[in-house]
Formats: sequence, C-alpha cells, structure tokens
Amino acid sequence: MRHVYVIGSKGIPANYGGFETFVECLTTKKKSPEITYHVACLAKEEGRDTWRSVDCIRMTVPEIGPAKAVLFDRKAFLFALSEIEKNGYKDAVILVLACRIGIFFRGLMKKAHRLGVRIFVNPDGHEWMRSKWNGFIQKYWKYSEDRMVREADLMICDSKEMERYIQTEYASYAPKTCYLSYGADLPQEPSKDLSAAQNAYTEWLSAQQVEAGAYALVVGRFVPENNYETMIREYLAADLSIPLVLICNVEKNKLYENLQARFLIEGNPKLCFAGTVYDAALLTEIRKGAAVYLHGHEVGGTNPSLLEALACTEVNLLLDVPFNREVGEEAALYWTKEEGSLAKQLAFAVKLSLPQRKAFGCRAKNRIKDAYTWDRIVEGYEERFLA
Repeated sequence: MRHVYVIGSKGIPANYGGFETFVECLTTKKKSPEITYHVACLAKEEGRDTWRSVDCIRMTVPEIGPAKAVLFDRKAFLFALSEIEKNGYKDAVILVLACRIGIFFRGLMKKAHRLGVRIFVNPDGHEWMRSKWNGFIQKYWKYSEDRMVREADLMICDSKEMERYIQTEYASYAPKTCYLSYGADLPQEPSKDLSAAQNAYTEWLSAQQVEAGAYALVVGRFVPENNYETMIREYLAADLSIPLVLICNVEKNKLYENLQARFLIEGNPKLCFAGTVYDAALLTEIRKGAAVYLHGHEVGGTNPSLLEALACTEVNLLLDVPFNREVGEEAALYWTKEEGSLAKQLAFAVKLSLPQRKAFGCRAKNRIKDAYTWDRIVEGYEERFLA
C-alpha cells in the first residue's frame, strides 16, 4: 500500500477554492486500490475522521495572518513524517500544494529522505506576484519558491507555461518537473438529479433580477490581478443591453473604493454584484446560462474557474496571457488591457449567431475532453505516486 499525504489545502470536503476542489477530486476519484490518501484539513478542533473513504486529519493553528498558512503546512508535514515513521510506511509520498514553507524545507526534506519519503510539490501559480501581499510577504513567497524548487524530488506544474518558468528561472538547480494540469467536469445531461440545481438557479435569477441567457458573467476573487477594473471599464464602454454579473467576494476595500470613484458601481443597473456561490451545481447552472464569460486572471497556472467556464459557457473572452492561451487555444476569444480591446470583443461576442455560439461551445468542451478531464489528471498523479 502506498500512503500519500496531501498538505497545503484547507482540506475536504471542498468549500473554498481551487486547491480544495483538486484535493477532493484527486482523492475521491481514485483509480488505484494500492493508494491510501491522508489529507491535512484546517479545522476549528483537532480530530480525525473519514470522508468518502479519505482519511481526514483535522488540525488547528492560531490566527496569525498570512503566516497561518505557513504554520499549518509545517505542522501537517511534521505530523505526516511522524506517522510514517511510527507506522513503518514504506515509500510514502508527501504532496505539498503551494510554495509556502521554504524557510523550513531543507530540514524537512532531510527528515523525509531519512525515512525514504519522496516529496512532490505543486507550485500553483506566481503567489509572489499577487498584489494583495505587501512587499515583504511577496519577497518571502519568492524566496520560499526558490528553496522548494531547489530541494523537492519533483515539481508537478499544472500548466506547461509554469513548467517552462520553473525550468528557466531555476535552471541552475536542474529541477525535476512534470506537467499535470488541473481538471474539470463537463455538465451532466438533464436528469431528475439536476432538478434541485435548476430550481436553485431559477431562484437565483429572480433574486439577482436577471434572465437566463441575458447576462455576462465574471467569477473570481475580488483582487486587482484579476483585472476587475479593466473588465468593468470595458463593459461599461461597450454599452451592452445585458448586465454584467460578478460572482466574487466583494469587500469595500481599496479596490472597491477605486472602482466606485471611477465608475460609480454602487447601484449601477448594468452591474450586478451577486456575492459568492459555493454550491457547485448552482454555479454550473449560472455558467451555462451566461451569454458570455469574462476571464481576467493573469497570475499563474491553469485556473480552475477558466476550465469550469470552458466546460459550461459557450462564448468565453479571456485576457491574452500565456496561461490563458495555453488553456483556451482556439476555443475562446482574447482581449488585452489596452483601452477598447475588451469592449470590441464584447460587442462582437453578443452579436454571434446561434450556430457561431454553438461552434465556440463545442470547441470549448472539446478542450476539456481532450486535455483536462479529472480521469486523466488522477491517473497521471497516481502513476507518479506509484512509480
């Protein structure tokens, strides 16, 4: 039996973001009976339970700001090593999600190798480039990435562009890397099982005062690097007859204040800030009902919300950066941050004929089928765990 410990997510069941969904799919869609998964889960109380046959290790850490994630990852790593040693697990693997524990990583690697444990790291994207962090924290994330790339047994990159970055930026370390993307599920065909989600969607439409097929959609964290300012500016400039629905964790922070000062977003009938939606089935229906999806993410990796959009929404407009081009290829339209670029694409997109929309939708779904199914991703990870 190969024991695999997964650390770096908030845990399962997934109710937060991309890493959590990844861990849930990796562990619950398991193919090989030779693998046992143990998942570190951030919790309010210490404990241990089983969820869908996955061993969940519930851990607590103090509320200490950004350092909380570092402390959690280190605690989970040490726990895994202790349990592996105690139980005499042979050829165990620790999969670390994100590069946060670089300051401790060399010492942890030495302990792991003494026990015959291999350490795989999924670096995610460019965390050190995210504007939500101050300069000190950004420098630490970059340092941490450097240390972990240098020491890890294998870097598993979820985009080809990220793998190229690792190989180029850290060429002197000759890092061992591989490409294994994030995954997505195509929507199910209509069935009785979907009636609850469809009813919830009908209620959501009423609550937001929008009509199915008659809204543009944005889904993502409300942070500057997701380019909300550009998308709102261009959407208002395009002067479309349908509203822009934004599903995000809006806080009245500096970004919000800047948008309000520039565009008077509060109470604007063209903009619908719909809050967050963590019900996956409902979010799928919302995506399916969108006339067009706008994707402004530009910092790193294969973005889960982009894959979900391609799986569900026919017409997708993506910020033209290498990460998004790699995923969308010919299945999407692209825009830049230059003034007028997105407005032009929006005006074009809403005038597409039904056959043209269907053609885009078919190409988008084929991208998921060809490269991003969870079955493909899970099999790829398991091959490496069992090697």
